[in-house]
Formats: sequence, structure tokens, C-alpha cells
Amino acid sequence: MAKITFIGAGSLVFTRRLCNDILLAPALADATISLMDVDPTRLRQAQEIVENIARQRGGKARVEASTDRRQAVTGADYVVTTFQQGGLDAYKIDLDVPQKYGVEQCVGDTLGPGGVFRSLRTIPVLLDLVADMAEVAPNALLLNYVNPMAANCWAVDAATGWPHIGLCHSVQGTSEMLARWIDVPYDEVNYLCAGINHQAFFLEFNRGKESVYPEIWEAIQRPEVKAEEPVRIELMEHFGYFVTESSGHASEYSPYFRKSAKMVNEELVPRFTDERNSWFDLGRTGGYYRHCIERLDKFQEEFDEIRSADPGTERSHEYGSWIIEAVETNNPIRVNGNVPNNGLITNLPDGCCVEVPCLVDANGIQPTFVGAMPPQLAALNRTNINVQELIVEAALTGDTDAVHHAVMLDPLTAAVCTLPQIRSMVSEMLEAQARWLPQFDLDHVHA
Repeated sequence: MAKITFIGAGSLVFTRRLCNDILLAPALADATISLMDVDPTRLRQAQEIVENIARQRGGKARVEASTDRRQAVTGADYVVTTFQQGGLDAYKIDLDVPQKYGVEQCVGDTLGPGGVFRSLRTIPVLLDLVADMAEVAPNALLLNYVNPMAANCWAVDAATGWPHIGLCHSVQGTSEMLARWIDVPYDEVNYLCAGINHQAFFLEFNRGKESVYPEIWEAIQRPEVKAEEPVRIELMEHFGYFVTESSGHASEYSPYFRKSAKMVNEELVPRFTDERNSWFDLGRTGGYYRHCIERLDKFQEEFDEIRSADPGTERSHEYGSWIIEAVETNNPIRVNGNVPNNGLITNLPDGCCVEVPCLVDANGIQPTFVGAMPPQLAALNRTNINVQELIVEAALTGDTDAVHHAVMLDPLTAAVCTLPQIRSMVSEMLEAQARWLPQFDLDHVHA
């Protein structure tokens, strides 16, 4: 009987979805689900929801909850991380301070000043968690869902070498979207996708043995398709391949789309005319933050209904439950996971975190060799990897200069700010977020 621990169980989306997925897998029906969150109210809500799921799945699973992380992790076989260190309070700072300096972030959880600081808050918590796991769950596999994925996983590997995989749903979601655009049944599609998290590229997209990339090129000429993904389509038109993460996210990872508030509001936002993009407010600055606030309010209003609802009998495309099932049963699967680049992508730096196809069975996570990316794609990836490398350096050494350098090298920030402006912005953010940044001696920070 597997024990699966969720750290950050108060997450509105992942806990409910992943626990339902787990308990829909026959081999995991009698699992112990251990929920941990620092917020007792959110933890209680998560426990009620998961207990209801367990009842609806036959009542074989055991559900436990604790605000004590070490207790929750003890004896775990799998640890799933879904927490947000600093919560929405820190997230608001991630957006508001940079906006004062003209940096217009839509999501701000992966790159940009927001992504840098989110990772600096997160990495110490992840490393403390792994230290607990080493003592009380020495054989546990870490499944990380916490963004910024690449920097967080890179830090875990660099500092601990602990067995882990970083998981996202952008590859699955994008491949499903591309199949829909070209009207091909999804179960007939196969692909090769590789790069870094939120900026991986579909190097191949096939129906059987035949490439259907020509059909994708035709599809992106249709107005309704352009309205759905204007940024990703523009990137494909210029770089030749389709990228994994949504246009709201993708607009932040390069210097081309968000150079000013005027550009965002008058040029970018009007291109988002498909309501599928409402979750990031059609690309507006702070769009995803507002979505989070609205979603939290709606969750609280509808909690009585949610806690007793049946979440459905179809497993989602989130990889977590499928990985756990594959390890437990030795029935192999393939996923796209975030893992250390030990020669997997030959023209990206060794040791960075890459997103590549991985085989999973009772032997664990086995990343596959990709080789060289097309040079223009590797170059785009490296602009992001440069920032990630400095985030990891800062988080592991407490070097505030590395924080400044990370933001100075961020493509979006560099498209907007001068170096003195960036130094001032970073110093302001360090001061505003000091309570979540224990690794730094902030008494000696100077602008």
C-alpha cells in the first residue's frame, strides 16, 4: 500500500484533481493519502474533499492530514509538491514592484522578476523538505509541480541529487490543442517535444509515421486559430516550431511582446479574442493574479457543493498518478518530465533542467536522449537558462549580487529597464520579501 504525501495540499486545483486520479487507478485504490498545508483552514477543506473522493471510489484509501510537514512525510513512498511559498501576498509584490519600473508581467511565475523571486522563496522550502525526506522517507520519489519548475528542480539536483521529476501539463495540453486544430484524433498523434519547462518545442508532430506539421502550418493561418494563440503562432512563424506554453506565459519569456504598457494594452491584448484566454485576462498585466483571486473567492463560495461533488471517473492528463502507478505496477509509460541535463540535449548546458521524454517503470524515471535542438531553439532556451542558473546560484549561496544579475539578464526586464533601474527594483523586492528569503543577509543589501 503506497503512501503519497501532498505538500501544499490546500492548492485549489492540484490536490482535488491528482487525488481523484490516484484513486481511480486500481493499483492505488488502497493508498494512504497524507495531506499537509501550513494553512489549517485550507488543509481542513482539502481533507474533506479528498475524504469524499475516497468514499466515492470505494472507501479503501486512508486519508490523513497534518500541518506538520515532517509527520506528513514520514514513511512516504511519493511526495508531491504543490505549495506556493508566500501565497498571494508575495505574488502581488512579484507583480506590483516590477510594474512600477515598467515591467508588465501577465503571469510572472516562471521568468521575469516575479519568477526569480518566486523561485528564491521556494528553493529553501524544497531543500528543507528533501532534508526531512532523507531522514524519514529515504526511498521516496519527489514529484514537483511548483513553479518556476526549471530553477526549482535544478536547485534540488545541485544541492541534494535527490531522485525527482518536475511535472507540468503544457505538453499534454498543447498536443491536444494541435490535434484539435488539424482535426486528427488525439490517440493517433505522436510527437517529440523537448527543451525547457514552459519553453519546450514540438520537434516532431506525427500521425502514425507521417508528419502533420504541414497541416499545423495551414491551421495557424485561420483567423480563429490566430485568435486562440497569437503569441505562440508568431513565435512559430519566426522560429519554425510550436512552443508548449500558452501565449500569456510565452509573451513574458522573450523581449518581443511586452516592452511597455502601451504595447501590451494596444497591440497585444486586442489579439487575444478567444475566450479560452480569459484565465490570464487576455494577456493583461497581472491577469493571472486576478484569476487566482477570483478562483479563490469562487471556491470559498461553492465549497459546500465542491466538497460533496463527484469529480468524475476519468483520469486527467496530469502525469502524477500515471507515474506512481507505473512505478508500483512496473507497467511502463512515457511522460515529458523535467530532469537534469546529463547529456540529454547536447546543445544546452550540462546540469541545467530540461524537459524531455522519460520512460517510467519500477526502475523509476529514465530520461531519454534527444541530441541537439535546432540552434535557434537552443539559443532561445539559453536566454532563459542563463537566468535560471543565477537564481540557483543566489538561492544556494545567499549571494544577492546573483539575484541582481539574474534579473538583469531576464529577456523581458532587459527590454524595458536600464541597469540602474533593475538594481533599484531588485533591492526594493528583496526588502519587501525579506520574511520569505532566509538565505540572504539583507541587512547589507544596497541599491
